[in-house]
Amino acid sequence: MKALSQRRRHPLAAVALLLLGLLVTGGLYAVANGTNQAQAATTTYTAEDVSEGQKLFVANCATCHGVEATGTENGPSLVGVGAASVDFQVGTGRMPMAMQGPQAQQKPVQFDEEQTAQMAAFVASLGAGPAVPDSEYLEPNTSDEEASANGGELFRVNCAMCHNAAAAGGALTRGKFAPSLDGVSEKHIYEAMVTGPQNMPVFNDTNISPEDKQDIITFLKDIETSGSPGGAQLGSLGPVSEGLFIWTAGLGIIIAFTIWLTSRSS
Repeated sequence: MKALSQRRRHPLAAVALLLLGLLVTGGLYAVANGTNQAQAATTTYTAEDVSEGQKLFVANCATCHGVEATGTENGPSLVGVGAASVDFQVGTGRMPMAMQGPQAQQKPVQFDEEQTAQMAAFVASLGAGPAVPDSEYLEPNTSDEEASANGGELFRVNCAMCHNAAAAGGALTRGKFAPSLDGVSEKHIYEAMVTGPQNMPVFNDTNISPEDKQDIITFLKDIETSGSPGGAQLGSLGPVSEGLFIWTAGLGIIIAFTIWLTSRSS
């Protein structure tokens, strides 16, 4: 029994337990985050799509991302980013970048839908990643009265600290910014959530389910079409802009009234 007890307290036992714990934790994490990765396999591309996409990629993207898309000092690796990332970045005109800067600026789209899909096919062939979302979750859920309310709550909890509670956008650090979401297509909103462009975190299906993402889209499209029943939006910046407006306007009125009084007394 003494010998058995000594073996149980062997110094390598702690190392073995640590390695076992790391393996179990890593396995559970991989399973929990595998939903989005598995989506890439559901989108099928032809060999011709991949071939044409590679030609477009080499001609327009390889300078920064490398011929094999493994990245260079000027751009990150695209292996494993998925088709959704390419569809968002190229489909919104952010890529190819016109020049280096704190973040990619949105500009007129350089490629048509077919060319964008071909480049997405090439990048998707390099490694599993989020696929272009299915149209099932892109239509605003207007049939459910609670969808917009749920989407608004999710947006305020997860997105409003950068994009503003009214989705009007906001400034970040070091010259970066969260853009306004007004006019952004449903597909690109969904793709941004699952790919995390620029400074945005990734919201995979474990964090926010596809149905909840659809509710967020419903909320954004609701506030986009509802206008401003309360009057001028003043940038939708809330008390800061409203207080500044009242202070400036009120001070101007006081000065004008003072000038009027003094002119009458003279």
